Amino acid sequence: MTEPLHRLLAAELRDRIRSGELAIGDSLPSEAQLCREFSASRGPVRQALAALRDEGLIGGGQGKRAVVLDAVPAQPFESFLSFTRRAEITGHVPGQRLREIALRRADPTVAAALGLEPDALAVQLVRLRLLDGQPAMLERMNYTERVGRPLLDADLDAGSIYEFLTEQGVDLHSARHTFDAVAADELDSELLEVPVGSPLLRERRLTTDSAGQPLEWSDDRYRPDIATVTVTNTRGARALITRTGPARAGVAPYGLAAAP
Repeated sequence: MTEPLHRLLAAELRDRIRSGELAIGDSLPSEAQLCREFSASRGPVRQALAALRDEGLIGGGQGKRAVVLDAVPAQPFESFLSFTRRAEITGHVPGQRLREIALRRADPTVAAALGLEPDALAVQLVRLRLLDGQPAMLERMNYTERVGRPLLDADLDAGSIYEFLTEQGVDLHSARHTFDAVAADELDSELLEVPVGSPLLRERRLTTDSAGQPLEWSDDRYRPDIATVTVTNTRGARALITRTGPARAGVAPYGLAAAP
């Protein structure tokens, strides 16, 4: 199926912003110029620009020339949990390779995070995530048995686990993300193709349902030379991620981008 023109236009403009061809502070071409360049009517051009405004990439409008505000798109709630969606939004091709999945007794750390009894079972998996064909992140994911059982028969090399579970009716309501730095262990070294001891960016994530019950505990490790995490905050909104360092005022808490 042919991609709608406004999406193609938005993707092209995102690429120009991400590559630096359109730098932060630069003005975009006028609507008339974009119509001529892409042989398009004003409708698709305006839809494309509206999408970039919604993502926080550009500002302006109402007769003013659009200006580049950021190079990393802000993201909707579902992309908090979906590597696939985060990669697509930032203009990269996501991929995945399942290493293992099993139903086994949870270790004490996982049991404590998920609120399980000492002998309770959990669905545990290890999966390598790719950006543009390169190893980018290693997932160690743990689900309560009830939530995770459908994953045992699913094709986990096909795409987003978040989207699959949502289609199964799982109430993935909120997530707490904690970021720190860790040294690569032997499994990280093998799958991420880095030396043992190399620094990795780790994201630990606890996902709960709308009643606050834990559903997933994940330990994800990123290669910092391939993927970076960008944190943004919204003025006046409750922070979803505790962080240090400066951040741009935006509309979503974090995004994924390829490192230069």
